[in-house]
Amino acid sequence: MLPRETLATATIPGGDTLTLVSHGRDFIVMLGRDELMGTRMQFSEEQLATLTLERVAAPRPRILIGGYGLGFTFRAALAGLPDGGRITVAEVVPEILEWASGPLAHLTGESLSDPRGEVVIADVAALIDDALDETCPRWDAILLDVDNGPDGIVRDANDRLYTRTGLARARDALNPGGVLAVWSAAPDPAFTRRLRDTGMSMEEITVRARPNNKGPRHTLWFARKT
Repeated sequence: MLPRETLATATIPGGDTLTLVSHGRDFIVMLGRDELMGTRMQFSEEQLATLTLERVAAPRPRILIGGYGLGFTFRAALAGLPDGGRITVAEVVPEILEWASGPLAHLTGESLSDPRGEVVIADVAALIDDALDETCPRWDAILLDVDNGPDGIVRDANDRLYTRTGLARARDALNPGGVLAVWSAAPDPAFTRRLRDTGMSMEEITVRARPNNKGPRHTLWFARKT
């Protein structure tokens, strides 16, 4: 069995530790003893971006992504972004970007220097709140992949994103026709009800973690502001 090698660690605001490990040709980000994300199971994160863009009607969409992670959602969004579109990624752990430019540079490619996108060190909830100011532009899509799902909080401060109040704020930060998309490692009927209660049209789908239709099933929610 191939051993796991620790490459780097980082502290999440709030105190928990992330560990980047290699396992043969694969890379995994651990939260304590739990696997938070890895290079073998990126397909559902890519689908979060791809399927969101299929649902966005704005010709030059302004996209907000919560969480950079290993960059799969960001790169898939860049690949499908219409001409004139812009992407902002909010990431709270600076070391994540150091890993992207260091041991994970072969995955990152040129995405961090793509002029159509930017990665900022910020809480995605703060950027959602900023869009509620009438002087600020709203988003055409907000993608949340900052936890293992609404019931798998990685950082305590993220809990407010999935409450009725947090979902209403995300809805109000969208342009008409805008889409709120949420990734989860598992179904969450209570969250589905809260999302439906926002008044947005909502759909829930299941996607495999790997493109060969293998691996665990992950849940994606898409809610459109009507």
